[in-house]
Amino acid sequence: MASSPENNTSLSVQKVTHSESSQAKKSQHTEEAIFYMNCRAAYLTVLKSSLENIKSKEQLSLVLQQAGRNPSQKTVNKYWTSQTIALNFDDFCNILKKEKPATRTELLEAFGKIDADNTGYILHDELYKILTTRGEKMTLDEVSAITKQVDFNCSGKLDYNKFCDLYMTTSEQCCKTAREKLEVNSRLRQQQFGSQAETSSEGITLPVSKPSLRISRKTDHKLAPIKGDSRTPSKPSSAQSCKASISTTISMGASSNRNTKLIEPDTVKDWQCAQSKGCFYLEDDGEIISHKYKLYLPERSTVCITIKPLNVRQVEGKPCNWLSVDTALYILKESETQENLHLMSFTEQQNKEMFGWRGELGSGVYWLLPFTTGCRLKKVKTQSTGEAKLVYRGEDGDLALTKEFRAALLDIFETIDLDGNGLLSLEEYNFFELRTSGEKCDEEAWAVCKDNFDMKKNELTRQGFMDLNLMEANDREGDPSDLWVTLLSLGYNKALEMTEACPFVIDIYAEKCKPKIKAIYLEAGSSQLNRAICKSVVNKGEAKVMDGCENIIIYTYKAGRRITSVIENKSENKVIIHVNNEQSKNCLSSRGLTVFAVEVAPKSMMVSQHVMPLNEQEEWLYNCVHSLLH
Repeated sequence: MASSPENNTSLSVQKVTHSESSQAKKSQHTEEAIFYMNCRAAYLTVLKSSLENIKSKEQLSLVLQQAGRNPSQKTVNKYWTSQTIALNFDDFCNILKKEKPATRTELLEAFGKIDADNTGYILHDELYKILTTRGEKMTLDEVSAITKQVDFNCSGKLDYNKFCDLYMTTSEQCCKTAREKLEVNSRLRQQQFGSQAETSSEGITLPVSKPSLRISRKTDHKLAPIKGDSRTPSKPSSAQSCKASISTTISMGASSNRNTKLIEPDTVKDWQCAQSKGCFYLEDDGEIISHKYKLYLPERSTVCITIKPLNVRQVEGKPCNWLSVDTALYILKESETQENLHLMSFTEQQNKEMFGWRGELGSGVYWLLPFTTGCRLKKVKTQSTGEAKLVYRGEDGDLALTKEFRAALLDIFETIDLDGNGLLSLEEYNFFELRTSGEKCDEEAWAVCKDNFDMKKNELTRQGFMDLNLMEANDREGDPSDLWVTLLSLGYNKALEMTEACPFVIDIYAEKCKPKIKAIYLEAGSSQLNRAICKSVVNKGEAKVMDGCENIIIYTYKAGRRITSVIENKSENKVIIHVNNEQSKNCLSSRGLTVFAVEVAPKSMMVSQHVMPLNEQEEWLYNCVHSLLH
């Protein structure tokens, strides 16, 4: 039967649309191929193989420079924390995705803020003052090294246009030299780099997180419901096919995530107790950082350990979104070397929003590592409702804090007052300072605070904390910019709602001794936490061997309102696992994707994903297919 003109037109449109879509995908793959080629080139300029790990801050800084970045010490410290032992190639790729190279326009804009008269020059004296007193302070020798360069200095002035030109040229030359070295050395070209197989740009396999000595829970995507996710998943190209798979289905009823196994605090009211507060903070890149603790037990005792979101006082009408955030606590025993902490248990019992564990612990030192899946604490796009007012001038002309800002500051004080005694010690205040400014307050500066703000027993009072923020506003003559930097870093939006943080409280009850808990770090999840999560799922979960591949095992663990899956690779080779959640219903995934791929290194295991219900009042279905790719 002859086709009508309308049908021919429709088919033509479909072909054109399909062609444009294919071209867009090819272009995307080409861009990704170029990005990973540059990653590989930079990595192999410093390291002998992509299988070799970055083992120091200095090495990380050097390999970032080879990739055309100019990392500050603060940037390096962001990715190399006190608990980092090493970073692998995939970690490096993820860092480069987040740390974009500075553009010439951005550099000129930064210099333009200093050069108020727009002359194109900055006096050396002014440059010395700025670079040695602000931000990440440089030494006089370091600044002198800049001002002595004849290419962009003359008559005691820096020509910042020439400086920017040289900076961009040098950055591009670093990348070019690394690429040329990679292209010349055919042996390096034939290696397998991290997750990147040697394929054409059209059949590229995108790198994904793999286990390393640093936890790799981060993703480059915002989290979203599994069902109905319309974004293009970061999945292997259609040129690859699956040769083995395994399916897991778990049906969960509405509100089936509540149980009462956990011992009620009332039943341990005669036990001795220790308490500490803390907070999960969401970074711009989606990573979650939190306080980490040491627990001290002087003798063997039965203990009850609980964690739950902290219900701080809120302004009337403001939502408390963080109360629905899932929390957990992993209990690890400290040994002679911190590198090998032993997982004792974790808080799998639940009573409403509280998670806990009850059991016996011997005397000694334990690490308590808080955890949240990231399913509910995530970046959200909110409708702009305007910016809340933080300060105003009274009839006498003096600055004062608005009622709304004071209420927010009281909530912040409640959160950072870790021991709950109504005062801020220097140690507690420094966790606040590290989060908001990246710097610590030393004893000398604390003594100055004591002379100017209300303190009791060398600790800052609520009123002193309020006055400290008012002083900051006065220093800026009412400009709230610095105050907003503080608020945004603590998870507040411009409407003074806490949307990207979750304060929590930990309670330790001991039957036979007085427990002590102390916050030690405020940083991202460590390799110890990653290993603890994997081990807990392997110990408690259901294991399924992948059909047709006995070396790949999928462990699935259901704990209350959370389902976690872990992939174990027992083989001598790395594997790429395709994960498909398209048949799941009413679910949120920590990956934020319907379909994705993960690479698992030889003889290792890693978390595939965490899943929670989108709406707890409705039934939810977890249906996940893990497939091994050729």
